[in-house]
Amino acid sequence: MTGMTSIRGVVVAAALGMMMLAPQAVAAQQMIDGSDPDQILNLARGYGSANLEKSDNGDPLIRGRIDGVGYAIFFNDCTNNRNCDTLGFYAGWTDTNVTEAHVAEWNRTKRFSRAYIDDEGDPVIEFDVNLKSGVSRRNFDDTLDWWKTVMLDFRDQVIEAN
Repeated sequence: MTGMTSIRGVVVAAALGMMMLAPQAVAAQQMIDGSDPDQILNLARGYGSANLEKSDNGDPLIRGRIDGVGYAIFFNDCTNNRNCDTLGFYAGWTDTNVTEAHVAEWNRTKRFSRAYIDDEGDPVIEFDVNLKSGVSRRNFDDTLDWWKTVMLDFRDQVIEAN
């Protein structure tokens, strides 16, 4: 019984040691938030061309292209045009035959976006991201990959299919 007790003690001690290291590993990860637009720009460039600009109100704005599709990343909920809490990914198309029914079908069957027909009658897709407390670099890179997938699927399944 003593041998079994000492094995359990070793297992418990190892588990506790790993739990204590986990927060340090998370803290060591590079965090992404809305305070450094260049950091987000550099990650976006991993998916295609991208440039940092300023929106009409002075907040940062990234304009890019992925697989020939233009998009924008709007920095929102900013304090003095800095330290932005959220991002709005946006892509729109002109000269299409997309209808409200096509957009409704997209919204009914997809989770990570919302689509609509804008005031000029053009289809738009958007995707919001919360960065208020920061996310890991890996998480944000995955978010960019989701945006790429959503945007290109919308192009292929809605824009080009109609």
